[in-house]
Amino acid sequence: MRRWDLLKKSLFLLIAICFAGTSFAIRFIHADWAYKFVVNEGKSYIISDNRVEPEQVDSIIGKVTKYSDFEDTYSGNFSNHFPKGTNYYNIKGVSTNEAIAIKLSDGSFIQANYNGEYPGGDSFKWTTILWSIAGLFLLVVVTFNWIKNRK
Repeated sequence: MRRWDLLKKSLFLLIAICFAGTSFAIRFIHADWAYKFVVNEGKSYIISDNRVEPEQVDSIIGKVTKYSDFEDTYSGNFSNHFPKGTNYYNIKGVSTNEAIAIKLSDGSFIQANYNGEYPGGDSFKWTTILWSIAGLFLLVVVTFNWIKNRK
């Protein structure tokens, strides 16, 4: 019966440490972004105040697939300002390495200027996995020390 109690306590400790490790890994921090932006195909664009005339707008090149006002890195066509579904367009005679047009809810267009490659992606998932492994390792060390000291 004593071994069963030890096993239950160890299992409880394991679950508690794994939960704590995962909680630390989930680092959603609500913060104000330095600027409004969109990401299209891995490229980041800062929203400007410049309007784009409808006759300058060419074809759709993408749309917002993820919106969040939580500061983090995300994958996909992400925006910290525009809602999911907002369309991105080419501007006639302008390379997407310079600027794109964003269609606003009122049907007008605004320019977004290229700001470089977006560092987003699956870093959040890897961070979570690494913190979970670290938590599990810590749990094993603590459990072994606890068992050793009980004898």
